[in-house]
Amino acid sequence: MAITGLFLCLFLVGHLLGNLQLIFKVGEEGRRAFNEYAYFMSHNIVIKIMSYATYLSILFHAIDGIMLAVQNKKARPVGYAYNKPGANSSTASRNMAVLGSAIFIFIAIHMSNFWWKMKYSSEPMPLHLMTKEITVPVGQNPLTGEAVNNTIEVKYALTTHGDYTTLVEKNLTSNEEREYAKIKDGTKIIQADTDVELGEGYKDLHSLTVAFFGQDRTDEGVPANKYAGLAVALYALAMLVLSFHLWHGFASAFQSLGINHARYTPAIRIFGKVFSIVVPLLFAIIPIILFINK
Repeated sequence: MAITGLFLCLFLVGHLLGNLQLIFKVGEEGRRAFNEYAYFMSHNIVIKIMSYATYLSILFHAIDGIMLAVQNKKARPVGYAYNKPGANSSTASRNMAVLGSAIFIFIAIHMSNFWWKMKYSSEPMPLHLMTKEITVPVGQNPLTGEAVNNTIEVKYALTTHGDYTTLVEKNLTSNEEREYAKIKDGTKIIQADTDVELGEGYKDLHSLTVAFFGQDRTDEGVPANKYAGLAVALYALAMLVLSFHLWHGFASAFQSLGINHARYTPAIRIFGKVFSIVVPLLFAIIPIILFINK
């Protein structure tokens, strides 16, 4: 229970750092940065392994927490004749199972709104409109790399949107542009130094996220959530619940592992309380700012 709890605390930090890009980087720069981050998180093999470890940790932590709550209940089937629990335990410690269950429900809803839509939803996921310029050497076909008779250097702008990428040809001598080809995903663009494969592109998770919290992204195919205010309020409430859960859980995990000493336990408790306030607070601030700036 302690090990999975502390592992999930590390996950919270990593997830928070990624999500903070939603408010610290704005405009097209922020959109690109967040979508590149999401692409990396879903394609890097090490991150994939860590993701499955996170899923298993959440399930184990939830199931083990319920089992411990049941065992505690069975240990004293008959209540005390006089009970003043506040004298020797905190409110959070006595309600860890309830708090944990609420967090588990939030995680399930949160994943259905974002993770599931990105991974498995039958609805088409909007792609980030990307533009990349490449310069193809004289005498080379940009699609096949084969020799051709062109005698001028040409720059190609690749613009990806939806299922196709448009290849725009720009004559570097006359500065004229023309649409060269429409390319389906999977086509390779040949460059002098490396091949660029037009695969999935960046799924536009940024637009999906900010639209969920009230920003209109209809240009990208994602209308604003009409219940955005409710979504923000429930998200903030979930972070308050998480804060209470961490208030007891963080320091308790070290004690469960036997890391309890007069010299460093006070520092662990202080750090745990700071962690339990700062991390959920920063998570809660993100949707609030997105909603305010809609």
